[in-house]
Amino acid sequence: MIALLDKLYAQHDLTKEEIIFLLKNLDEEHKNVLFDYAHRTRMKYYGNKVFMRGLIEFSNICKQDCLYCGIRVSNKKVERYRLTPDEIIDCCKEGYRLGYRTFVLQSGEDFWYTEEKLINIVKNIKKLFSDVAVTLSIGERSLSVYEHLFKAGADRFLLRHETASKRLYEKLHPTMNYENRINCLKGLKEIGYQVGAGFMVGLPGQTAEDLAEDLYFLKELNPDMIGIGPFIPHSETPLRDADGGTVEDTLVMLAFVRLLVPDCLLPATTAMGTLHPKGRELALKVGANVVMPNLSPIGVRAKYELYENKICTGDEAAHCRQCIEKRINSAGFEVDMGRGDSLQSQKKA
Repeated sequence: MIALLDKLYAQHDLTKEEIIFLLKNLDEEHKNVLFDYAHRTRMKYYGNKVFMRGLIEFSNICKQDCLYCGIRVSNKKVERYRLTPDEIIDCCKEGYRLGYRTFVLQSGEDFWYTEEKLINIVKNIKKLFSDVAVTLSIGERSLSVYEHLFKAGADRFLLRHETASKRLYEKLHPTMNYENRINCLKGLKEIGYQVGAGFMVGLPGQTAEDLAEDLYFLKELNPDMIGIGPFIPHSETPLRDADGGTVEDTLVMLAFVRLLVPDCLLPATTAMGTLHPKGRELALKVGANVVMPNLSPIGVRAKYELYENKICTGDEAAHCRQCIEKRINSAGFEVDMGRGDSLQSQKKA
């Protein structure tokens, strides 16, 4: 066991079979070794900096029907909303005033925001703030739309693959296609985006083999950013009675990812903070180095409910910023308010 962990730490690589063996046999003692190696790797590559992104959840309208998601099209109890382009810009203005230099624009798959509208939003943000990075997280669009948004100034694109198991993906995403998801990710990389992928831990039916598939997929894709969070059941979805993922299992996967893709950017997600009062701090200690405080207007935050009991829905943007900075400092890290580009993208520049 220790020989495999040593190999992972030294070479940042394992076979799929070796990963499965570790996942099935990891005891407390070796888990602590894994966490220590992940922390050391993060310090070697990024130091103790934690990058802050301003998150703007601009629409909870979605045409997809994913079985785990609270804003799925079949959930008729959601109070739907859309921010206007001007409201999105206002969120960015407030974020810029608070020191943010990366904005993450996230929504359901809402095609009211046409290619033209999205291009104008990106262009206007870039015109106002020449020193910021714009990240889009808007789901699946055509490659030509992705290309035009990139040319308009979008820097990054987040598109979680959710699970690299085709069997599990198709079971959970009745309105979607696994190959299309993977092709979108590959296409985004080819266009030149800094790309984010990622998956959920603790999905119903998920096996150690599935998780190893996720890790192996990410190793091969080599994305700039990797988002990993626990599955949290939502009462208005078909998976309402399923067991959720755990903080501990998610920490293990975060540590594995830090070791397998050492130069990636790795968020400590809000979902971790929802499951555990210090969930984000725990994530930072096993290799995570990004947090995304919310810049959305308070009136809509609770409506962007991918899962229930989400934290920080009632905090003003300034309070969110101060609160998370204190948490980062208390965990022994420093806030970096810059663009926080990935090491991969810095090498290409």
